[in-house]
Amino acid sequence: MLATILSLIPGDAAGAANHTPPAGVTYLFCGLLVGLILCLAFEERLHAKKSIIAGLFAVVCLLLGAAFHILPFQDVLIGAIPISLPEGLLPSDWSPAHHIYGGEHAVHMPVYIPAVDWGVIAIILGSSLFVDVTSRSGLFTWIAIRLTKLSGGDPRKLLWFYGLMTVVFSAVLNNVTAMIIVGSLSAVSLGKLKRSNLLLAFLLTEGLLTNIGGLLTLISSVPNIIVGQAAGISFVRFFIVASPFVLVTTLLTLWMAVRVFKIPRLSGVPERLEAEELVASFDENDGIDSVGFFWFGAAMLALFIAVIATTSVLPWVSSLGMGYVALSFALIMLLRYRSSADRFYQTVDWDLLGFFGALFVVIYVMEHAQVLHLIGQGVGLLLGLGPNGSTASLLVSAAGFSSVTDNIPLAAMLANILKAQAAQAPELISSGHWWAVIFGANLGGNLTPIGSASTLVAVTVMHKHKLPLSFIGFVAKALPYATLHLFIAVLYVLFVVPFLA
Repeated sequence: MLATILSLIPGDAAGAANHTPPAGVTYLFCGLLVGLILCLAFEERLHAKKSIIAGLFAVVCLLLGAAFHILPFQDVLIGAIPISLPEGLLPSDWSPAHHIYGGEHAVHMPVYIPAVDWGVIAIILGSSLFVDVTSRSGLFTWIAIRLTKLSGGDPRKLLWFYGLMTVVFSAVLNNVTAMIIVGSLSAVSLGKLKRSNLLLAFLLTEGLLTNIGGLLTLISSVPNIIVGQAAGISFVRFFIVASPFVLVTTLLTLWMAVRVFKIPRLSGVPERLEAEELVASFDENDGIDSVGFFWFGAAMLALFIAVIATTSVLPWVSSLGMGYVALSFALIMLLRYRSSADRFYQTVDWDLLGFFGALFVVIYVMEHAQVLHLIGQGVGLLLGLGPNGSTASLLVSAAGFSSVTDNIPLAAMLANILKAQAAQAPELISSGHWWAVIFGANLGGNLTPIGSASTLVAVTVMHKHKLPLSFIGFVAKALPYATLHLFIAVLYVLFVVPFLA
């Protein structure tokens, strides 16, 4: 095996970044990509974190990329200033390559540094810190308990209120945080109301709704960020396109849950009075240490959403991007805990950030090994099915792959492939194709308990409360919902998105 690999290594590194590698090299890297996906799918069985798995594959890919001379090892020009246009070149014919540059100096940068999409990393890091600090104000718990009281202890109203809250929290926070907050409160609330027999129904429904809520905004889920950045979709445009689908699907999901799980309503005055008395024991102010910080957190959350939504049109900020906005708001919130800010750094999901960094490196090497080109040929076959057939096939395929493995590498790969296809043959790529990847990557998480982190959290909470639900059991209960979600998504992307996008 080693001899076979060594025989494929070219002897001269000159022009390594400009030649097409042998087919054997491409297939070797294809095998590595399949290996990465399988290892991520069996992450728990391997007892290894995502960052370690992806990091190991990144190290191997970089080493083989250097050995096969497929990586672009060249200096990066810093401070290049355009000083003139060649004589006779019209402004309409301009491109960066036509400029004569001056004032630049070369910097040697490791090849894996430009491989990482630092904008995505900044958005995730900044948003995570901002949400974590804001949650310390007691704002999200306050909202949840107020809704519990508003329900009067009626199980059916409680499911509707918690379901809508799950969608909103998933859109504003992130899927996992939303599931932890709402799932924990569901267990406490139903326990106090002596309705623990309904906990499985609540947790399953909330787990499904986290992935629907994850479609609502550009920063609701990581696939949204990755594909949205690649497609150039703004925050406002994303919300306008996704919100009608999220609203309709949320209402249908809750309607189905009420009937499938037979969620009762309170009957009779004595039962309502007892429930109201039990609900009254909740105190929404328990988690509020400072009223001033509570209102400051609420104001900053509203401002954060407003600035993120208008980043693309704000002077100066539009050039810096959403990553800058997220990090800036995180820093502002951290001023409240400036003497103990390090404890918030400990709560950051460094495993997720490390996973992203390594994943971007792997995909970068795969691109130079022509693996993405090879996969793109397969996507090209789907595109050959015509506008409607290709969009529907892409959505269903993305959902299927997302259900059995992590949707993040899938979204990253498809985003790169569609971007390359759009550059080569823009007439083949429509807005529907980008949205097919977004919808498929998010909704695929509702097919299996390992399809998304939030459904995995929901199952974990179930087990914690002695409500065992097997893999097959989850699929059996979730399949009717997931099938409906995907059916509506296909129709929506085909017939509604073209008018909104």
